[in-house]
Amino acid sequence: MARTTGPVCRLCRREGLKLFLKGTRCDTPKCAIERRDAVPGMHMRRGKLTDYGIHLREKQKVKHYYGVLERQFRTYFAEAERSKGNTGASLMSLLERRLDNIVHRLGFGLSRAQARQLVMHGHITVNGRRLDIPSYLVKMGDVIRVKNRKKSLHAVQANLSESTSRQVPDFLSRTEGALPEGRVSRLPEALDVSIPVQTQLIVELCSK
Repeated sequence: MARTTGPVCRLCRREGLKLFLKGTRCDTPKCAIERRDAVPGMHMRRGKLTDYGIHLREKQKVKHYYGVLERQFRTYFAEAERSKGNTGASLMSLLERRLDNIVHRLGFGLSRAQARQLVMHGHITVNGRRLDIPSYLVKMGDVIRVKNRKKSLHAVQANLSESTSRQVPDFLSRTEGALPEGRVSRLPEALDVSIPVQTQLIVELCSK
């Protein structure tokens, strides 16, 4: 599992962009980037990046946003290169299809890290089958449902009540009630990503 053991707010400050790594806290004045928008570290300033640095920062931003390691990222990129169509768009579609990302985008988890934990602890089912693999790639028509047990429902319903301000993306639909569930109405596209990403820079860097 990809995880950062240190303060995750440093990652947002390093990229100069909110990556929403701490859930709803990122929407409040407590957000670290709102209080101190500077590169972490002593006497650090945002200097002029080299061409390589610009490309690298774009890749690192996407890796931190989805919580994937370098080897995982390279695997997704290799798969995107083999697919038909634009490599950058295919890469972002693959990352968006990760089960932990889908659980987060549905509002079942306040952050991707929390959504990953929900999946790994067996609180989520896909098409009626318990699935504890955060990197599972969902398909069109898949139904993601909260497991019908008290502990699972309590955790997800509490998160849904906190994430009311965030909208479910167009490629998903969510049904609330006694047993919350979501459905993948279509495969995600690069435009469905909620942060600005210059995919061409990532493709140029990883193709070298």
